[in-house]
Amino acid sequence: MVSSTPRRGRRPGRPPAQPDGPDQRERLVGITLQLYARQGYVATTLAAVAREAGMTPAAVHYYFKTREQLFDAIFDEHIGPMRTRIEGIFQANANDPVAAFTMLAERFVELSIEQPWVGPVFFGDLLSENDLFKQHMRTRIDGSKHNRMMEQIRGWQSEGKLNPDLDPCLITTSILSLTVFPMTAMRRWKGDPLRGHITPEDITRHALALLRHGLAPPPAG
Repeated sequence: MVSSTPRRGRRPGRPPAQPDGPDQRERLVGITLQLYARQGYVATTLAAVAREAGMTPAAVHYYFKTREQLFDAIFDEHIGPMRTRIEGIFQANANDPVAAFTMLAERFVELSIEQPWVGPVFFGDLLSENDLFKQHMRTRIDGSKHNRMMEQIRGWQSEGKLNPDLDPCLITTSILSLTVFPMTAMRRWKGDPLRGHITPEDITRHALALLRHGLAPPPAG
């Protein structure tokens, strides 16, 4: 006997939410960030995101048509706000470069705790021979802000507020190496007899001790 009850097909429009996620789009962004940290930007295709999410590629495609569109969402919701927080440090300490850069070190440690993908992505993809991630970053970053920062650093040096032997282009990279790099490596140091005891507080204290002596201008005379 054939049932007279009509079969219910999926209604057109928004795909149903996964039972284990409060919001599908937000869930996909979070999964993408985890994949960035695990395997880098280049390997994190929409198909890879779909597999990790337990969804079909078509379902992911509903939310993000391309990998670039997904990256744009991550830039707007994560990378952009991080940059704004960092820029605020220099605005608040326009006359005190040592305070600005030591606060930057503290902020980098905080960001590494809040966003564990930052270290693997920036040290992995930005140093990779594949330029895809760097190309997408360049399309979203205002280069004039970087130029103004370089001018500000050179101004501090000419005013005697910052060590003139420092290369303006290397200061932020050096601070990243003092903070984000060990924060990223710390996850692999568990059980290491020499470095297994290292905590974020240790990394912050170590970085600040180096910066406060290395950033100050040399004594007069």
